[in-house]
Amino acid sequence: MTSLAVPEHPWLLPGELVVPADSGRPRPRRTTRDWIVDSLAFLVSVVWVLFATADALSPDPAMATPLPHDWMTGADAVIGLVCCGLLWWRRRWPLGLMVATTPLTLFSMAAAIPLLIFYFTVVVHRRTAVAVAVTGVGLVTNLVFSWARPDPSMPYWATVSWGVVLSFAVLAWGMFVRARRQLIVSLRERAERAEAEQQLRVTQARHLERTRIAREMHDVLAHRISLLSLHAGALEFRPDAPADEVARAAGVIRGSAHAALQDLREVIGVLRAEDDGGDAPEPPQPTLADLPALIAESRSAGVRVNVSDSVASPGEVPAALGRAAYRIVQEGLTNARKHAAGAAVTVDVAGGPGNGLTVAIGNRWPVGAPAGGTLPGAGTGLVGISERVTLAGGRLAYGRDDSGDFRLAAWLPWPA
Repeated sequence: MTSLAVPEHPWLLPGELVVPADSGRPRPRRTTRDWIVDSLAFLVSVVWVLFATADALSPDPAMATPLPHDWMTGADAVIGLVCCGLLWWRRRWPLGLMVATTPLTLFSMAAAIPLLIFYFTVVVHRRTAVAVAVTGVGLVTNLVFSWARPDPSMPYWATVSWGVVLSFAVLAWGMFVRARRQLIVSLRERAERAEAEQQLRVTQARHLERTRIAREMHDVLAHRISLLSLHAGALEFRPDAPADEVARAAGVIRGSAHAALQDLREVIGVLRAEDDGGDAPEPPQPTLADLPALIAESRSAGVRVNVSDSVASPGEVPAALGRAAYRIVQEGLTNARKHAAGAAVTVDVAGGPGNGLTVAIGNRWPVGAPAGGTLPGAGTGLVGISERVTLAGGRLAYGRDDSGDFRLAAWLPWPA
């Protein structure tokens, strides 16, 4: 994704638009555009100083009444050139230069253009209240200048009026430039914020998807590996078993190992596809119709499973609801094989549209430790089931019941 923080052609923008002042990043002193603007402002100001000085020294001045002495005219020219040089620092200290040079507006004609540029810079780079205050001071000095050095061809009030018009024109222009720059900065901030929020949403979605895949992997692989352990434990416990039973157990182990590897390969394939940005098709998810096969797998491993299925309209069970019920039963059977080997397991599934679906798995509480020891667990199976039930809008309860047996029960909503 292309970042919006750096413009495509930064040399065409002023420095405060290339890097906003509140961004915390270093800002260039001047861009190419700033150098061009400052050079033009300096050249125009120097030309104005020369023109105003020549007009003041002429026998018939056209712009303003000349100063009483020629040396004053020369001093005014020097003041104008100094103000031209100060233009190169107007971006760093606009208000300070404006305050320092404001007294010159009472009498100096040569410094008029540089002072006007200082005023424009203050309007662009400072708050509106500061710009209005500077404008008010300028209007007062305009009254004094028009009285001290009146225009030979216009009356006093006409000169004052032109000064007021010029001041308000510069104020309006500067406020427009400032508002436009603030709009650009705000639009950029909104774009960067939207980009950051989009990246955050993508990251969160990826994290949630990985969590879902990890939960599926735990449910599937824990079931497969518990079957493997159960059959291997039977072979270890009965080394003198008949050859046909050993062959059958070895076949079940082999089939379960292949199924576990296939499940693991599918999960890893999905994760790699996410890392590569691809859209890999997801493997078919189990539903409530796959419960008989799940029960048969456990029975083939020697687990006594008693099933009570009283689901009304089983063909109308939503896919998400059936998948959640399947995973709950799978986790219950896996836990029974892990922690209560040899105990009988009861599976009750009941419900219908409008009443919800109830899934309950129970087994006798184990007494003592199994001969082969318990299988290690990550401790996240019931946590994952709890998250799954919560996301489905249901309720989950597990633990020892009144009779001392372990019971895992869930209720899932089934809309009418």
